[in-house]
Amino acid sequence: MLYNTLCSYENLLSAYLKAQQGKTRKNYVLKFEKNLENNLRRLQTELITQTYQPKPLKTFIIRDPKTRKISKSRFSDRVIHHALINVIGLIFQKSFIYDSHANQIGKGTLKAIQRFEIFRGKVSRNNSRTCYVLKADIKHYFEEVDHNILVSILERKIKDKRVIWLIKTILINNANFGTQRERER
Repeated sequence: MLYNTLCSYENLLSAYLKAQQGKTRKNYVLKFEKNLENNLRRLQTELITQTYQPKPLKTFIIRDPKTRKISKSRFSDRVIHHALINVIGLIFQKSFIYDSHANQIGKGTLKAIQRFEIFRGKVSRNNSRTCYVLKADIKHYFEEVDHNILVSILERKIKDKRVIWLIKTILINNANFGTQRERER
């Protein structure tokens, strides 16, 4: 079943390798790596026994150029996120529009820009006429997603109830963070 694949040591090791990409010198990665096998086995046991509980999110402010509050999962939780995506990503990737580039295997910012250049050439008739681009951001998008609707959509494609349990566990952690943040205001 899907959940057994998710919990496999091989999948967790692959997830760790993805989570640490570009962060190999960070203290939290080095600390996790110091006891890598034990940390992965602990996560594996927590998943198998369904006792896994994500840690509270960390927040910080960035300015790029607008000021935004960023919520960040702990490294061990990011390993779990990657393990989850390793097993469910392909299920959903087939149903995404072709020009969805964010967090897609084999895609990303560079591919999105290359695709944009193709469209720009067509619309501007090879730069012979003016064209416009709308850059938009949906304020508080992730905070506003209705988790019940999201889970019902996921359940149409994911039949393994334990995978749904893990997704709900992650979503509840994020929702609790949002609720906590509202109380702090």
